[in-house]
Amino acid sequence: MLGTHLTALHDGEPAGLADALDVAAGFDDALIRGLARVGEADAAALAALAGAVASTPLADRVAEAVGKVTAGSVAEEHLAVLAGARTALFGAAHDALLARLDAALGRERRAWTPAPAAGPTEVTPDPAGARAWLHELAVTGWRGVDHELLAAADAPIESALATPGTRRLAVLLDGLAAELRACVPVATMPQAPSRRWADLWSRGMLLAQAGPVSPGVVQRVSGRLLPLGVDVHEHDTAVQVQLHGVLEPADGGPARLVRTAVGAAKVDTISGPALWQLLQAHPVLLTVLAQRRAVTVDDLPLHGADLLWHDDAVRPAEPADPFATARVLLPAAVASAAPPLDRHPAVLAEPVLLEGYTVHRADGGVELELDGQRLAVAVERLPSCGPVTPELVAGSSACIGLARWDAGRWLVQPLAVRSTVKRKVVEVHNGDWACGVTDPKVAKAEARAGDVVAVLRERAGRLLRR
Repeated sequence: MLGTHLTALHDGEPAGLADALDVAAGFDDALIRGLARVGEADAAALAALAGAVASTPLADRVAEAVGKVTAGSVAEEHLAVLAGARTALFGAAHDALLARLDAALGRERRAWTPAPAAGPTEVTPDPAGARAWLHELAVTGWRGVDHELLAAADAPIESALATPGTRRLAVLLDGLAAELRACVPVATMPQAPSRRWADLWSRGMLLAQAGPVSPGVVQRVSGRLLPLGVDVHEHDTAVQVQLHGVLEPADGGPARLVRTAVGAAKVDTISGPALWQLLQAHPVLLTVLAQRRAVTVDDLPLHGADLLWHDDAVRPAEPADPFATARVLLPAAVASAAPPLDRHPAVLAEPVLLEGYTVHRADGGVELELDGQRLAVAVERLPSCGPVTPELVAGSSACIGLARWDAGRWLVQPLAVRSTVKRKVVEVHNGDWACGVTDPKVAKAEARAGDVVAVLRERAGRLLRR
């Protein structure tokens, strides 16, 4: 479905995109050196950030924050404003890119609607410790990070984990601290991942502000969820499985493009097919993925495109072919806009069906050619816990994937492929091993390696019994 419109995605970038990213890069470079002493280059970068939002409601606040930080007065409130300006800049880039993709696909998208003012809610402890640690990171700069500063993150992380409303912040801080700890001393790195760390810092600073973040209007939905494919987000300290699918509402409304996710904490020694064992608290989801079934949904909360998964409110339904779903239902499914804090080019992930392409190997990677245009394949994003491999992609004739934008180009991340193996056409999906490895060779290798999760659980139980 993307092939006939692929040319539109190659007709240059949206106007102003490169300039916006350059402004953000200047701010990110300032965070490398730290804001304790703002030099000439960093002052110019901060001024450019203020200029980029000069025609928005953020203008006065950002100009004031830039003036204070440049003068050497770096308060938490000023850093929150700068994080907000940077987030707004990437949000605008996200919206421009997504509008171009929607136009290419002919995809309808509902606008994001903020939730109406509600009555008193459960009081969430103020994550002041998290803000203080993020403030110290910005003042010190990535090059000045040491183990003592990273150790100071332990208390804010533990405090944030204790409250459901701040657990997203806790996971983010834990992941950022782990990445920095693995890179200390940062000053010796050939090139620090400045944009990634600045992304995490900015999001953490905004999540750490007092008061709840509005998720937008929350609906309760029932109906039939038809899976398209599953994306696995793996980090040393956490794993998340995100299912993309089409929801057919029970009330007869238009089909909705939705996603739902479950996750778990982990350690870096757990990887590959063993990751599925961490998600055994969600047996219905694992069954649905492994058996390629539809899901009957009963009164689940829907935040925009995000369906909040509860195993007790879903049940497996009839077998459902994801390729048939993609061909029949995906073109007319209505998508939803992302909440403001979630808008960033890096998180663009729109389901697409690709068919009738020619595969090319280029520079060690894989490209799919449709209508004379080539689309790169993000084979490095293939999960270690699934059976889809670069070789299967290279031999494929159809692909369900996520359209992404990275480093100035569009690419596709495979979720499932139809490929030819030993002269036989097979369909392979990332979630096929959710209930156990089905490839005999891989299963034998896993058996030789032993059950890492079981060993760690046994050791943890032994320590708790002492």
